[in-house]
Amino acid sequence: MLSNDPSAATNCLRPNATADPTREEGIGMNGLINRALQGFLMETYGTSVWEAVRRDAQLGFDDFEAMLRYETGITAQVAKAAAKRLDKSPAALLEDVGTFLIAHQKHERLRRLLRFGGNDFREFLFSLEDLPGRARMALPGLDVPEFILAQKSATRCELTVGWRVSQLAPVILGAVRAMADEYGALVLLELVEGDGPDAVMALDLLDNEFAEARSFELG
Repeated sequence: MLSNDPSAATNCLRPNATADPTREEGIGMNGLINRALQGFLMETYGTSVWEAVRRDAQLGFDDFEAMLRYETGITAQVAKAAAKRLDKSPAALLEDVGTFLIAHQKHERLRRLLRFGGNDFREFLFSLEDLPGRARMALPGLDVPEFILAQKSATRCELTVGWRVSQLAPVILGAVRAMADEYGALVLLELVEGDGPDAVMALDLLDNEFAEARSFELG
């Protein structure tokens, strides 16, 4: 659960502390995100909207494949076309895609991978630096961004995401926001720097146990 009300703050954090796809070595994260972008548009707005966006973006093919690499600009190209058609900003659209990656039942495997990071949202945050290694164990060759978490105060931290495609930072923001809901945490999230080689997000963890977490079982 997320709120814009800072009055609920509690001490929650750990103290001190080309348009054509090309096959390359490894698995590109942009393939997974592109497929999620297509899935989000089809599930939320219908197949006709996806077909219109595909034409607007001049893709030249019908569907994205999650296991392929794509040119780095293609996601922004499709997001821009979709945002224009839906009358919303590309950043807002991509944040919705990040939420879709976690919350939709089709992505249960990703949700489970992230839930293994900790018993609550606080533990999850501090496990993000280990996520690339865990993700590659589950899917060898996956091109996962690097995460660095820096604690700024008892309740505030900054998450730096090292990724070649900085324009996709809103996807990570949406995914982290969805994980807060997953754990039932009350969090304020803000993208404070997203135009350089690294994206920086500010997180204020107001209540680590604000609501009941979604059910999760090992095995």
